[in-house]
Amino acid sequence: MNYRITTFSQISQVSKSDWNSLAKGAGPFLQYDFLHALEQTGCCNSETGWEPCHVVIFSDDKMVGAIPGYLKTHSYGEYVFDHAWANAYHQHGLSYYPKWIAAIPFTPVTGARLLTHDESLVTPALLNDISNTLQTYTKSAYDEALSSMHWLFTSQEQQALLMQNSTNLVRHAVQFQWHNYNYSQFDDFLSALTSRKRKDIKKLRRKHQEAGIHFSYHSGDDIQTDTLAFFIECYQATYLKRSGHTGYLNDAFFSSLHNTMRDNMLIVVAHQNQQPVASALFFYDTTGLYGRYWGALKEIDGLHFACCYFEGIEFAIANKLPHFSPGTQGEHKILRGFEPIYCYSNHQLFEPAFANAVAQFLQQETQHLANYFNQARNALPFNQEFVPLLKTTRVKHPNDDTHNHNEKNYEI
Repeated sequence: MNYRITTFSQISQVSKSDWNSLAKGAGPFLQYDFLHALEQTGCCNSETGWEPCHVVIFSDDKMVGAIPGYLKTHSYGEYVFDHAWANAYHQHGLSYYPKWIAAIPFTPVTGARLLTHDESLVTPALLNDISNTLQTYTKSAYDEALSSMHWLFTSQEQQALLMQNSTNLVRHAVQFQWHNYNYSQFDDFLSALTSRKRKDIKKLRRKHQEAGIHFSYHSGDDIQTDTLAFFIECYQATYLKRSGHTGYLNDAFFSSLHNTMRDNMLIVVAHQNQQPVASALFFYDTTGLYGRYWGALKEIDGLHFACCYFEGIEFAIANKLPHFSPGTQGEHKILRGFEPIYCYSNHQLFEPAFANAVAQFLQQETQHLANYFNQARNALPFNQEFVPLLKTTRVKHPNDDTHNHNEKNYEI
């Protein structure tokens, strides 16, 4: 195939219909309106260190591939932590920034990063041409060398395609995801858990009911302006308390999504004695439910778990969604029925000595992660009758069939 690779500094320079055609079925965060809102409202620009640098592939003037990309001058908001790599560069008098990442800003959700209808397009030659194009663009536009390229939270299928480039290094991470085993109601999910965990969840929910707490769901046209405003108030207050700032995302961003993507948004509001006290924002489509942001104006024991996890599970079951991804990190999710899954990112460092050092680091890190994955699986709270149905399976060292982990039987 003859193709042409072009970079764009704004997604508005790209056809919305063409982009969304390539992103069909790829989840809500890769839709044009989500990425456009980030740029339009100033969340992603050169001032925030998230400068758009999208890659688009044309064949005979037809758009056949697209990559959401950004030039970064820091490593915040990515959820794949490489600060130590940046520090090592700095200590040796080298610049780690700018780097280029293929990612969804502030959103650690796995998915395709090269959007295309034709996966055969992804060849070592194409990957090399993308790399050369980005290096040339950075040098000409900013008179700076690009240190590296990073593909974050790639799908397992595209991770395998990216590894066709021998200079790409794969990095693993573990997240926790709830799977819908054709439950018809929340009690079906509870029945799959051990007796102790089932009682713990019921006890928490009963405690909240006795304290006058109930939840309301708002999606689509049911998301009123005051509902959105309350969520933003909770989000900013909680961010300020924990991090000293009001969050990466501003009021205008959420308002923009309310205008363009409300049918993909779910806001859960927690009320105590008819007064709203906390709120959580989810996104969803046929691919699944994705918990993203939460905030509370009042500290109530267990409310975070109830609002962000159990109400999300209730919604996923009611809407027959295949899975629920509640966000990154958090071993506390395990005991609430969220199974460990592997996430992938790919990294190409253009300084050979550092590429070799990072490769050695990743080999050691991956071994520890495999152990962590298996420990997390052992801690899952499902009863023995339900265990054979679980999607999570014990793993060896990823990409290494010879590594032995001295596997034990599954234990609850």
